[in-house]
Amino acid sequence: MNFKATVITNVEVSPGYFRLRLTAPQFFVTASTPGQFVMVRVSASIDPLLRRPFGIFDVGVMATEYPDVQQPFLDILYRVVGKGTAMLAGFHHGDQLEVLGPLGKGFGAGDAAEDKILVGGGVGLAPLYYLARELVKESRVHLFAGGRGRDDVLCITEFERLGVETYVSTDDGTLGERGLVTEVLERYLGNGTSAKTIYACGPFPMLRAVAEIAGRTGISCQVSLEAYMACGVGACLGCVVKGRNHAEVTPDYRCVCKDGPVFDYTELSWEQRL
Repeated sequence: MNFKATVITNVEVSPGYFRLRLTAPQFFVTASTPGQFVMVRVSASIDPLLRRPFGIFDVGVMATEYPDVQQPFLDILYRVVGKGTAMLAGFHHGDQLEVLGPLGKGFGAGDAAEDKILVGGGVGLAPLYYLARELVKESRVHLFAGGRGRDDVLCITEFERLGVETYVSTDDGTLGERGLVTEVLERYLGNGTSAKTIYACGPFPMLRAVAEIAGRTGISCQVSLEAYMACGVGACLGCVVKGRNHAEVTPDYRCVCKDGPVFDYTELSWEQRL
């Protein structure tokens, strides 16, 4: 659905990273699932023309100034990287945005009796928070969060408040262990675990490394892809990626916005960059 949303808060949670809370229809809150995304129009003019895609960080209802009235809300987590997100960072309480969503295919919950592993980097942690909030209702959840430095590891306290066991690593060692998050994950799996499902979201090199680990260990794995999107509904074919059976004579393409953004890792080709 397409709806007008009012900014409740737009807070910088780390240098260059913002958490935006918007009003949302009750239908949106009840219809959305972890792993889905929204397309946000940041300007009423034609510059920038296209909406911007953002993973759903959280949904819920919050108290208002009226005792018996609650307001449904939508949270997104974003990084300022270009003109569109720079404009979004300038929005304040009471400003309005146009939102399309929820869109795409989300994560599958898996077996409630199994431990779950989440792996994320940077804003890739955004859809994993909403997922963790749902998974902890029935399963033990372990989060492996990585980034270039401490400023790129976001909202760890929020995950810990859910009861998620967290492991943090950074490339420069300014927070947690020094090294890649996938290296920490491999050491953890090497010590034995009852986890049967990995959920990952982040940059492509990280996802490919996670897919390789899943293939070696036999653990099922769902990945949420990041892609440039124009329409968000599969009409423009601007966000296609290569499927596992792709070849020049028999093309196999998947739309990230419509067939994903969440895929089983075995559905995709990892031989080259998607």
